[in-house]
Amino acid sequence: MLKDQEQFEREERAKRLVMARKNAGFAGPKAIVDRFGWNANVYKAHESGRNGFGIADAKKYAKAFRVNLNWLQFGTGDAHDPEERPVSVADVPKISWVSAGQLTEQAPITDFSEFPTVAALDLPDGDWIALEVEGNSMNKISPPGSIIFVNRRDKRLAPNALYVVADETGAATYKRYRPNDNPPFQPASYEDVPPPEFQGAVTIVGRVRRSVIEM
Repeated sequence: MLKDQEQFEREERAKRLVMARKNAGFAGPKAIVDRFGWNANVYKAHESGRNGFGIADAKKYAKAFRVNLNWLQFGTGDAHDPEERPVSVADVPKISWVSAGQLTEQAPITDFSEFPTVAALDLPDGDWIALEVEGNSMNKISPPGSIIFVNRRDKRLAPNALYVVADETGAATYKRYRPNDNPPFQPASYEDVPPPEFQGAVTIVGRVRRSVIEM
């Protein structure tokens, strides 16, 4: 089902790309490649829907064809409405829970170029990472498979706020901050899930500001 939805969205995005190119006065892909110097095979694969394209390419195409980025990438709004506020799109590195724990070590990970990314709309300024939620310990807020966006720049503790934290073993976990509980980082689950057992000092990786689940 998910693959069918992804294929449908890829094909619809390709149709909008073709429409944008034609409306911009370019007869075919060759004219585009000659004009902008893009890779011919890559562009043709995007127009045919054989390959999908991400935010970086969408921005490039929207600018070249003078269409609205929201419309081209997401199919929302008016293609030629200059007054429509373009969304702010960030490609956030999606890392593993093991890597999240490593962010607190003496020499933390600083190069995320090898990690896959996930697009996020209108995130505020910050130093963001994304993690896929495993298990049911936070299913009141983030069911398994949810993607959470963590601002590593925001480590201020606030009651009932959500955080990714790690202990001295490098084990990272996602929990709600309850300052009057022991430990203060607690599950938020519909099931009877015990709180984590931390080893040594707990370090804040960052505050969770968004949780999304693909339907």
